[in-house]
Amino acid sequence: MKYRSRFPEQVEIIEHTWIPMPDSVRLSARIFLPKSAREKPVPAILEYIPYRHRDNTRVRDTQMHKYFAGYGYASVRVDIRGSGNSEGVLLDEYLQSELEDGIEVINWISKQPWCDGNVGMIGISWGGFNGLQIAALRPQPLKAIITVCSSDDRYSDDVHHMGGCLLGDNLSWASTMFGLNSLPPDPELVGDSWRDMWFERLRGSGLWLEKWLRHQKRDDYWEHGSVCENWDSIKIPVMAVSGWADGYTDSVFRILENLKTPKLGLVGPWSHKYPHQGIPGPAIGFLQEALRWWDKWLKNEETGIMEEPLLRAWIMEKVPAIATPNERKGRWVGEKSWPSDNISLEKFSLIPGQLIKKDSNGKSHTLTVQSPLSVGFFAGKWCSYAAAPDLPHDQREEDGGALVFDTPPLDESVEILGKPEVVLNVSASNPLAMVAVRISDVSPDGKATRVTYGLLNLCHRNSSKNPELLEAGKTYKVTVCLNDVGYNFVKGNKIRLSISSSYWPLAWPPPASTRLTVETGNSSLLLPVRHGKGTENISFKPPEAAAPPQIIPSKYGEHSWKVIRNLGDDHSILQVINDNGILIIPEINLEYGRCGREYYSYTGDDFASPRGEAVWEWKFKRGKWDVKTVTRTVLTSDEEKFCIYAQLDAYEGDKRVFSKNWDTSIKRDYI
Repeated sequence: MKYRSRFPEQVEIIEHTWIPMPDSVRLSARIFLPKSAREKPVPAILEYIPYRHRDNTRVRDTQMHKYFAGYGYASVRVDIRGSGNSEGVLLDEYLQSELEDGIEVINWISKQPWCDGNVGMIGISWGGFNGLQIAALRPQPLKAIITVCSSDDRYSDDVHHMGGCLLGDNLSWASTMFGLNSLPPDPELVGDSWRDMWFERLRGSGLWLEKWLRHQKRDDYWEHGSVCENWDSIKIPVMAVSGWADGYTDSVFRILENLKTPKLGLVGPWSHKYPHQGIPGPAIGFLQEALRWWDKWLKNEETGIMEEPLLRAWIMEKVPAIATPNERKGRWVGEKSWPSDNISLEKFSLIPGQLIKKDSNGKSHTLTVQSPLSVGFFAGKWCSYAAAPDLPHDQREEDGGALVFDTPPLDESVEILGKPEVVLNVSASNPLAMVAVRISDVSPDGKATRVTYGLLNLCHRNSSKNPELLEAGKTYKVTVCLNDVGYNFVKGNKIRLSISSSYWPLAWPPPASTRLTVETGNSSLLLPVRHGKGTENISFKPPEAAAPPQIIPSKYGEHSWKVIRNLGDDHSILQVINDNGILIIPEINLEYGRCGREYYSYTGDDFASPRGEAVWEWKFKRGKWDVKTVTRTVLTSDEEKFCIYAQLDAYEGDKRVFSKNWDTSIKRDYI
């Protein structure tokens, strides 16, 4: 990363400004302003998220928003109601009140003397979500958005569910927000009211995991904020961005296929990060690309951005079978349309142990699998942050508990771009069952790299709004859609398809161990094979950003994933440590730290034993101001219900000043 300290425009940073809402609640904004904008108004760019602009995202915000301001944009970073230094209480994701607040913020920005009335939105994850959602509400000053690592569909393609299965990241993310929602504002910005604001949050935000688990099917709760419900509601240009290691890649392809407005798609090898910080690499000059987009749509300057292919994507090759992030070999390609005429689905038939290009000619074999709970311990996270070794490990660790089908060593390379599908004729021994399918790249030494995967709750085979129990032993024809991917299987390697009946802890397992029976005759793998007729000569400038503020580590952290198995009692634990240590931010004289610890366990073949636990600890200290919060969430289940136990404790110094416990159960609903 190249850090810039000199720009065409001098930049003024306004550390904190109140933006009033109609109900008298005030939202806190940090503004990066070209000094010339006070005489010559400029367009503005908004990022609107709940992750604390004062401290937690300070480095990232400065790198990006100061960069935009240095090139002639007022760049505004706003804490959502009830988060960071904004007033109020944050009750859930993407509430209508959040979106209405966002419209008020956009209108406020457009009327400031330093703004020329044109506003864009950029955001990653939460900010990418609400960018799409606010665009669908059409505030007049909003002229274009960049949505990064987000989704158009809150049920089928978010952190909560996949293919009707409950994701382990649902617990992980709920616990992250449980911790964030417990934090106080900074007294230096909000004054003596900080403690009242803190206790209002502690008492009021609630346990989001409980709210989410009460909606296990696709219903109105999830359809709210899912812009796929009405693509025509978005009338402005959209740039959609993600990475192959991210959890939200598929939305880029749906946006390109369904939006009727000007649009561009960009997908790299990255995890859940902005592409100029992209891990796994290579990172790119994303902020330069963003400026080309903003100059086109906010300043009406021709930059050539819309002459690029509709989709620019990184085709990976020979990815190592390790869980740590690194550079991904490959190349950039482009497609002028999506779906692309340059890509066709090629069918591979299943016979015992093999994938073959020719039809099975009606001949069928009966194969069964009843996976142990260990299948999935080496799967990595549903959404990788690359902050720890959270990518999938060598899949040989998983394949012993799966049905496995391999091609012969490839005579020539096979390049895919898009969404693979697996068609299965399958039956189950129980009325509730799931199937997990994986495609791996197997090198000559046998190492297996997971390329993509998909999940399907078989009760959701026809609908996630109205799931249906299976009839035990009855054969159903189902299609499992895998995540979109760009990958080149090189000559001499094998393509592997693996099928399992559980995938814990990436997905919560069914209530009982289940045997799946696959009839191979009408089962197949469909690969989106790219024929090499698209654009090949694509390149990006190297990544750069504004110089970050000084950060001094006071205590170094730890990022690790450890599988611990006691062969004596057959108890296994996946331990995830995400400890950022203790950091000092000299420019605001603040010491702060955050540490997350997650534990996912099971015992033997007991499908009532899976247990997830997440603990977050946050600390802030400046002089006599010394606060800490600790949140803990535990999720278990039996055949009938999910059980949640949670606790929240807040401290001033060594004194605990607030404590609250939750202990509740929620009926399983076709999961």
